[in-house]
Amino acid sequence: MNLKDALVEFRYYLRGDKNVSKATFVAYEKDIEDYLEFLAKYRERKDVRDISANDIRKHLESLKRKNLESSSVARKLTAIKSFHTFLMIEKYTDYNYASVIDSPKKQKKLPVVLSEKEIDILLNSIDQKTEEGIRNKTMILLAYSSGLRVTELCTLKFSNLRLEQRLLNITGKGKKMRIVPVSIEAALAVDNYLKNARPFFDKGKDKESVFLTREGTTINRVTFYEILKEACEKCGIRKKVSPHTLRHSFATHLLNKGLDLRMIQELLGHSDISTTEIYTSIGQEQLRKTLAHHPRARKDK
Repeated sequence: MNLKDALVEFRYYLRGDKNVSKATFVAYEKDIEDYLEFLAKYRERKDVRDISANDIRKHLESLKRKNLESSSVARKLTAIKSFHTFLMIEKYTDYNYASVIDSPKKQKKLPVVLSEKEIDILLNSIDQKTEEGIRNKTMILLAYSSGLRVTELCTLKFSNLRLEQRLLNITGKGKKMRIVPVSIEAALAVDNYLKNARPFFDKGKDKESVFLTREGTTINRVTFYEILKEACEKCGIRKKVSPHTLRHSFATHLLNKGLDLRMIQELLGHSDISTTEIYTSIGQEQLRKTLAHHPRARKDK
């Protein structure tokens, strides 16, 4: 089968047999179009039976030369593997050469973390004389002190609150339930918000959500991102901060204080300990930076 016809059939395969989402279909289609164009133009391949493992490697090398990140190359390889699996299933080829190609190792990017001092500066800078200021500080403090995902924070219901016990009942990813502790400071802030600020936002539209907008609707993740971004800018924090930064900071600070990694995994609701282990790398990086300023640190001659 020639390359052009193979692409047409692959489209039918994705839509019919695999029933992939529109986003996946568009991404795979573009990735395979680029792949087949490379094979035809630079490897002079005309038929799918002519494709070798070396052809796939050469294509991946060409992608790396374009300075694509490892994660992008890995995604494109996933599409290529799906394409070659399809060719095998339909017996257009006798062997799946893509199966012997290893995905490139993804570069681990350490997440942005605020120091404990920066957290204090951020919280203390928020004006508490307005209802919005009370709400904003409460949300930021709760997100940080309990390590909540932004969706978990924004969709928090009254039924999730156990303030007398300083606990939250959280439903995380995959509808996984966990119980999260709340600091005394955060519990007092939530209580103050509910008594002195939430009535201002309550327009009778939403009686279940804890945090509301001026219109009386549930705050969404985009709105909270803007709240956090503006608060950071006003107090002089120049790091690229997102709502998840508060969660990263929560985990990193607990680890630095000696809390067991397994306990942090439970608090964050991670299903795999390897996801939590990224915070050990942050701690090691901070340690290296600290040691670099030690008066007895080795200096280059």
